[in-house]
Amino acid sequence: MNDENAALIKTFYDAFGRRDADTMERCYHPEVTFGDPVFQDLEGRDKVMGMWRMLLGRSADITVTARDITAQEHEGTAHWTAHYTFSGTGRAVVNEVDALFRFEDGLIVRHHDEFDFRRWSKMAMGKPVGFFFGWTPMFRASVRGRATQSLQEFMKTR
Repeated sequence: MNDENAALIKTFYDAFGRRDADTMERCYHPEVTFGDPVFQDLEGRDKVMGMWRMLLGRSADITVTARDITAQEHEGTAHWTAHYTFSGTGRAVVNEVDALFRFEDGLIVRHHDEFDFRRWSKMAMGKPVGFFFGWTPMFRASVRGRATQSLQEFMKTR
């Protein structure tokens, strides 16, 4: 167990729970990459933090808790839960996420989140849409495209 890297992950999620994007940003390496089922390949601290700032700005009621934090010299893991209202539909979401981290220079250089996209889409979009379409590649591509476009528009206004 690497206590410094575990503390870094805890600092990140504690800041996320407080909606403190500046502290979250200080946890990331300038060359950080991020991926999850929606935002698959974000590169660089500006773009990764743009995503977090956009999501925090759209989710006034978000709560975040992290547990099962482990860290070694070069990698770490955590499980985190987000409760929020999905801005696109006004529906309540409880997203269970498994995170993987890589560390470099005492900072997070790679952050990858994994969650059940179909389960998320049923909560965010409603059961009929999520149940019937949440597993399809075309639906996933549509959600990813809208998310990417939203991020690009958000980044232009910053």
